[in-house]
Amino acid sequence: MINLRRDAAPAALPREQIVPPEFDFEQSVGCWVAQTSHALRRALDYELSREGITFRQWEVLAWSASSEALSQAELAERMGIEAPTLAGILSRMERDGWLDRSCCQKDRRKKRFRPSAKAEAVWSRMLLCCHTVRGRAIEGLTAEDLAAFKRTCETLRNNLSQVPQPLETVS
Repeated sequence: MINLRRDAAPAALPREQIVPPEFDFEQSVGCWVAQTSHALRRALDYELSREGITFRQWEVLAWSASSEALSQAELAERMGIEAPTLAGILSRMERDGWLDRSCCQKDRRKKRFRPSAKAEAVWSRMLLCCHTVRGRAIEGLTAEDLAAFKRTCETLRNNLSQVPQPLETVS
């Protein structure tokens, strides 16, 4: 079990041998972003549940509707998740009639996904759910606040995009 108290030292070692790292989660930009993202996703998941779809399923539909038919690997890359994680989502969506699967013209082993007629029939209601959540999220913010927030997020992403990818761990 991890002891999150700042002054806590492992019982097996004398206190003077331990220098606990200082990290205040409440002042962490990463924590702020993660908690805000989680709140947005939870709110959107709730709104979309009225249409019988989850946030992740909506995300698949949104990405696949915004461009040509995408493969599982392309969808996973855009969503920021692993392709095997996405496999179950895609299977359920196809089973439930949200997606149509077809073979890639250039590589018959690749499967491409497009929103089905069922998804297209309720797409405008799903967008309304998104607009509802967005409206709740930005309540009380001015256009200047939102512009500053957008610039801040862009700066964070740019700063972090310059960090090299982690090395693979060697077992």
